[in-house]
Amino acid sequence: MIKRLIIMLVACGLVFGGIFAYKAVGNHFMNQFFDNMPAPTVTVTATTVSTHPWREQQTTIGSFAAINDTQLTTEASGIVNNILFDNATSVKKGQLLVTLDASVDEAELRRLESVAELAQLELRRYQRLFKDKNVSESELKRKESEAKQAIAAVDSQKARIEQKALTAPFDGIIGIREVSLGQLIAPGTAVATLTSVTPIYLNFTLPEQQLSTLRNGQTVSATISAQPDKVFTGTVTAISPVVTPSSRSVDIQATFDNPDAILRSGMFARVSLDQGEEAQNVLLAPQSAIQFNPYGNAVFVIQEQDDALTVQQRFVQTGARRGDMIVIKDGLQPGDRIVTSGLLKLRNGSNIKISDNERVQPSEDLDPNVVNQ
Repeated sequence: MIKRLIIMLVACGLVFGGIFAYKAVGNHFMNQFFDNMPAPTVTVTATTVSTHPWREQQTTIGSFAAINDTQLTTEASGIVNNILFDNATSVKKGQLLVTLDASVDEAELRRLESVAELAQLELRRYQRLFKDKNVSESELKRKESEAKQAIAAVDSQKARIEQKALTAPFDGIIGIREVSLGQLIAPGTAVATLTSVTPIYLNFTLPEQQLSTLRNGQTVSATISAQPDKVFTGTVTAISPVVTPSSRSVDIQATFDNPDAILRSGMFARVSLDQGEEAQNVLLAPQSAIQFNPYGNAVFVIQEQDDALTVQQRFVQTGARRGDMIVIKDGLQPGDRIVTSGLLKLRNGSNIKISDNERVQPSEDLDPNVVNQ
């Protein structure tokens, strides 16, 4: 019995030992195969590093605001009898826009003018009588006062009639009217909104750290979503004397000529300000070529070995970014070729093939524009 048990144990040991030996030998040869298998060629895109003029810029966002923007209202009550403008059209300063019925006020004006004329006649008669010493000085003064009151009443009535006519206080574009012909309106009733468009303000903020680089007259560039390919240029005209405590930022206002009235109040803008008087030549690379790592940024530099292209990872020191590009402060030289896409598939010594398909080439634009589909 014991002898049979021992034989079974020995047989099991031989079987399992053979299995384990077979697995070990198979794994050994498999690892050798994969270790010696040539690495596949990776298709990538590439670019040549070169120097470009570079001026430090500060970028931010802002909003355009009209220099003059008001809601037109009437000073007097009355019935609207004339609307002399079309919606969303340009108007000039002093242009008559709306008139109210003033027939009653004009009749009252004629009565007051008659009273004033009579008061003037009475005054001249009393002046002659006073000259002949037939009336006292106090009576003459009373007639002079009555004549002045009559003239003042006429002027007051004329001003009241003028309040029945609404005119444009400045050049601009008038909005959609809010009154209709025949409508009885009260003082302060909104008629339409008038907005000036030429020139126009651009309001934005910058961190207080940038305050030393700001000055009046500094050039400001702005782009808008409505025309992403067009760059508008203005100048800084006002810098707030105080820093906002909650955001530690400075309010800045720039003025744009806007001769074609393309810029409108309320528009969102991407703003950039040049810093420094002269541009410097710096080494630029596409941001897509950089591996941003906590332990350091790196690129893959292309090298030629035995008529084959390989890559070698190299650490670089990067600087400011703009658009698709980034400044390379150290680690590369002009003329170095670097990989711009396919970085995740690469390691030191990887064989590569450079794609000539322009559709897969990463953008290298300093001022890229988003195209709405």
